[in-house]
Amino acid sequence: MYLHLGQSVMVPVRDVIGIFDLDNTTWSFRTRRFLEKAEREGRVISVGEDLPRSFVLVQGGGGPPAVYITPLSPAALSARAARNSFE
Repeated sequence: MYLHLGQSVMVPVRDVIGIFDLDNTTWSFRTRRFLEKAEREGRVISVGEDLPRSFVLVQGGGGPPAVYITPLSPAALSARAARNSFE
């Protein structure tokens, strides 16, 4: 199954490592450092132009995970993932 992250972006649910709230996680120095490094490496993908509310780590291709920045709330994304999961 797939998780719709907004706009026309969908990722396989099985590849999702985690869904994180930007407000609650970016106060941490380590999280900010991780996001800055991912940005420098070109692994950050912005979904939409609205105010970002969460980021989703997605593993794929054996390399480091991609970071999707999305305007959807973590609760909405989690609910979508739960609705679409038949495992």
